[in-house]
Amino acid sequence: MRKVIVIGAGASGMAAAIAAAGRGASVTVLEGNEKPGKKLLLTGSGRCNLSNLKQGDDCYRGADPLFAKRVLERFTPQDAIRFFRSIGLLTCDRDGYVYPVTGQASSVLDVLLLELSRRKVKMKYREKVRSVSKEGAEFLVKTDGWTYRADAVVLAAGSMAVPSTGSDGSGYDIARMCGHRIVPPMPALVPLTVREQAFSRQLSGLRMRAAISLHCTDRGAQAAVIRRESGELQWTDYGISGIAVFQLSRYAVQCLEQGGRVSAKIDLLPDHSEEELLEHLRLRSLAGTAAQMLVGILPAKAVHPLLQAAGISPQTAAASLAKADLDSLAARIKRLALSITGSRSFDQAQSCQGGVDCSFVDPETMESRLVPGLYFSGEILDVDGACGGYNLQWAWASGHAAGSAAGAGGQERTD
Repeated sequence: MRKVIVIGAGASGMAAAIAAAGRGASVTVLEGNEKPGKKLLLTGSGRCNLSNLKQGDDCYRGADPLFAKRVLERFTPQDAIRFFRSIGLLTCDRDGYVYPVTGQASSVLDVLLLELSRRKVKMKYREKVRSVSKEGAEFLVKTDGWTYRADAVVLAAGSMAVPSTGSDGSGYDIARMCGHRIVPPMPALVPLTVREQAFSRQLSGLRMRAAISLHCTDRGAQAAVIRRESGELQWTDYGISGIAVFQLSRYAVQCLEQGGRVSAKIDLLPDHSEEELLEHLRLRSLAGTAAQMLVGILPAKAVHPLLQAAGISPQTAAASLAKADLDSLAARIKRLALSITGSRSFDQAQSCQGGVDCSFVDPETMESRLVPGLYFSGEILDVDGACGGYNLQWAWASGHAAGSAAGAGGQERTD
């Protein structure tokens, strides 16, 4: 019987182990933590947004976005839904976002563990893999206490995001041992820091709907809008967060890493034009104070900071404001400019950009082009998805491909 070792009991590792066992292989999963699926339990704020029906070319990023596309064409969100239904989990569609009907990430982990048990997959915890090597056609997988032998290895050891879950980047070291190049890992889906922290601190904790455009000025001083997003913006002591910011963050981090300057232009009233806002301000300026003029337009916590940013005292009589004052205030509300200085650390990053260079991995099987019998899946690869279930869809798709090929040993077999 073909022996397969899966390194990592995260989402993609468990998917790979189930697929390999389904091809008739004897499968052992080696996990450095004392429990499986630690990061999985955190996803979707504990509700586990496990896939997304809205797929597009811009949903997956990396040096070669077509790599992810080829993998995902072979295991679609519909395939993921069918897979989970087959192992006992019912899902629901929330405007394209796929969740377990229970609303609990623990349900996803539980059905995966039940299926692993049914497939007789051996789960070994507190087994930190230190090295992987080949002795002839056989792999030697060494931990602190044992050397495991296998015909194939699936490396699903995760990235550097959320290191508290065990994602310490050690999988990159194993990939390097096997001759693979690592695209430098950087945070993705992460809060951003700004130069104007005195301003952001005043709004800290406030959530607002906003439209954000990200501007990058490269070393040649050529400014360009590199991305636009709309959605929730959350203010923090150090800068900005929220889903809209997460979607933009990998591009900001990348531009800064390359020596560019990054700024964000924020529209705090995206459903109304600047002309509509100015007309409303003119009507509201007939009585009361400048602060009272903004009641019903902005959250109370944002009123004073935005007036002060426009050079207007909140206690000023609204009727005394000049046209230039109203123009300045409207510009702050519709085109608030912030200078992005960096991002928070991997501790606060939901995912990681960079990883194993996909040019040396076969997208049909996830097998290494350098080391036959070595397969990759999940976050360890240079593929990162947008916020909204895309990273888990990548985990299921890549894990299924890697496990199926590792378990079958290159021969077509049916489950």
